[in-house]
Amino acid sequence: MHPVERNGDVVHIRQAIRALAQEGGLSLVDQTKMITAASELARNTLIYGGGGVVRAGAVAKDDRRGVGAVFEDSGPGIADVAQAMTDGWTSGTGMGLGLSGSRRLVDEFDLRTTPGEGTTVTIIKWAR
Repeated sequence: MHPVERNGDVVHIRQAIRALAQEGGLSLVDQTKMITAASELARNTLIYGGGGVVRAGAVAKDDRRGVGAVFEDSGPGIADVAQAMTDGWTSGTGMGLGLSGSRRLVDEFDLRTTPGEGTTVTIIKWAR
């Protein structure tokens, strides 16, 4: 489990995801996609969720192997998920990928949010 409490934590999460992606056999392109998505989601956890935690590790399903990460915060949640998931929508900060960009970079993406209680985003990138 990795805390997300300050900007430096986002760097540590990127490094952890990079190591997991390399160990998990992801191609260089897929490593980059997973690292980019994780970086954006970690930054969202910090900026919009007020901080939280990230759990990441190797995942397996049937004969597939990959890397998964779960980003959790207890922040305000997302009031309008449809808007937040719209391509091109941005709050004006961050890398500009937004949630929809992060979703496109990974193979599996699950967002659960409750206004006033927080947000959990789970992503998986499978090795090819």
